[in-house]
Amino acid sequence: MNYRRLYLENSLVFITIVTNKRIPLLLPNADFLYKSLFSVLKFYKFRLIAYSILPEHIHVIIKPKTIYCYPKIIKSFKYSFTKNVGLVNPTYDKIWQTRYWEHTIRDEDDLKTHLDYIHYNPVKHGLVDSVRSWQYSSFHKFVKRGLYEHNWGNSKDIENIKNLNFE
Repeated sequence: MNYRRLYLENSLVFITIVTNKRIPLLLPNADFLYKSLFSVLKFYKFRLIAYSILPEHIHVIIKPKTIYCYPKIIKSFKYSFTKNVGLVNPTYDKIWQTRYWEHTIRDEDDLKTHLDYIHYNPVKHGLVDSVRSWQYSSFHKFVKRGLYEHNWGNSKDIENIKNLNFE
């Protein structure tokens, strides 16, 4: 199947990357995830806007300097993580699903929806009872900047996102 991607310069891109067979190996290797993201910055310029790391998938919103580079950013990230984790545990032969989910953010409302989705995702998956309890996301950075309340994530806050599925 031929996939078509939308490339709009100066856009933000929401991306979901999932492990092969949804093997839950990301949290024990969160340090390698961070290291891999920052190592990719040496080769491709982008801003990491938001993220959430879950046991078997990661959500990010990035703003690549050049929009056509985001597939290369993802490929480089996957390669770097695989290489780093492989050094620790050689039994991880195929870590990632081949494909990934991507969505070009269209406007402010779309951005807000995807930010909410990213930050609420650990609660949706039953990993924690509250958004603020999850340490593997950019939520606390957004709270410090005044973009979320510390107690964000109650039923009113999530009404628009609880039926979304971007995985």
